[in-house]
Amino acid sequence: MYKLKVKDSAEEIIVQNIYCVGKNYLEHIKEFDMPEKAAEVPNSPAIFLKPNTALVNGNGIIRIPVFDGRQISNDLQNEVEMVIVIGKDGSNIDEADAMDYIYGFAVGVDFTLRDIQSEMKKKGLPWAVSKGFYGSAPVSEIVGKKIIPDPQNLNISLKINGEVKQNANTSQMIFKISYIIYYISSIFGLRKGDIIFTGTPAGITRLNPGDEIEAELEQVGKLKIKVE
Repeated sequence: MYKLKVKDSAEEIIVQNIYCVGKNYLEHIKEFDMPEKAAEVPNSPAIFLKPNTALVNGNGIIRIPVFDGRQISNDLQNEVEMVIVIGKDGSNIDEADAMDYIYGFAVGVDFTLRDIQSEMKKKGLPWAVSKGFYGSAPVSEIVGKKIIPDPQNLNISLKINGEVKQNANTSQMIFKISYIIYYISSIFGLRKGDIIFTGTPAGITRLNPGDEIEAELEQVGKLKIKVE
């Protein structure tokens, strides 16, 4: 059972499913997929999932997994994201009603083993290992939605060793919060305790042991993590 704390409260939310939206900021699409070409904007959200063991952040520590005595990757990268926390069950949720299903918001980091992801994509194989490894989705405390007047207009950033690497605003999301809920609920259904990573802006960076990461979402909070 994996839980997230609610800020300034004794309440905790039991996390169910972890949905993630890929390719949801234009500048990230440009930097990652085709920097030398016109970016191709997706027609619908690109959805992938993480297991809830990805939430475990080891007291603010992120590590590349070791298998058979060796680290499985040489390229750990950061992706800061707004996280939506679902507050009640719903299926086929109308876009106009989507905000009613939100409990609150948090900031998270979608850590990615980029070399594994790239290799699996080349081979046409699933790349769950690159996204879903243990501790790959740390999330801050949750802030209730009533505290956030306009979640679609919040600054989001990530620093590495005090230097800003990612800096954007949630208004730049290609697929907005209400549409993401509408889309995911229509295909998978949503349950209380599900969380949704909403995509990352540009600025993904290869991380090194000893790096100190600070992710921040305006009006929501900060998340500090160290690479080991």
